[in-house]
Amino acid sequence: MTKPLSNRIALLTGGSRGIGFSTAVALARAGAHVVATARTPGGLEELDDAIKAVGGTATLVPLELRDYEGIARLAKALDERYGRLDILVGNAALGGSNSPLDHFEPKEWEEVYAVNVTAQWQFIRHMHPLLLRSDAARAVFLTSGGASNPRPYRGLYGSTKAALEAIVRTYAAECASTNIRANLFNPGPTRTRMRAGVMPGEDPMTLPHPDEVAATIVPLCAPECTDTGRIYDFRFRKFLTFRPPE
Repeated sequence: MTKPLSNRIALLTGGSRGIGFSTAVALARAGAHVVATARTPGGLEELDDAIKAVGGTATLVPLELRDYEGIARLAKALDERYGRLDILVGNAALGGSNSPLDHFEPKEWEEVYAVNVTAQWQFIRHMHPLLLRSDAARAVFLTSGGASNPRPYRGLYGSTKAALEAIVRTYAAECASTNIRANLFNPGPTRTRMRAGVMPGEDPMTLPHPDEVAATIVPLCAPECTDTGRIYDFRFRKFLTFRPPE
């Protein structure tokens, strides 16, 4: 029986834990060869074991997302090895601290924007030529409800996700006449280390497991998903209603 993502090449960032880890395994289970990046080699080794356990294959790439030259090198390596990219999942992000806007230190502000915004643009910039060579390229970037529903003390993280949404929807509009479809995915509160860091008093067992969330991301990576420039909300299990790019 042919798997839904058989022979697809998928690049995923932040694969060492949480939603990224679960999504990488889910993509591999669906038949994709997963190229996974993360800062921690140890986490990638655990991911490799998990992917092998479901009969999948992976290429592991230790990468700090602020290493923009490293992103360019990765694109070159993918070009040389595969000549294309079918799936891009922009999962990695920094949560930032809880603080009033006037209390953030410039160093933290710049670091979070570098990872959550600039690095995402760098991936689009360098992977775009490879995505164009796919017969049905799919790009999915993880966002947050904080982008459209700002919360006190979460201004740093929320504003980066608002910027990301604008970037991805612009990219989708620019690619409307190509084989590339680009969407956003809002997982909502999920049982992850990042969530625990920003909501320390919350009971994690009341939240969905990353495996449950990942199972919903995989269909957005399939050629059959033709929506573009939209936000899929996991809590409602559907795309939010607004005018897609023409």
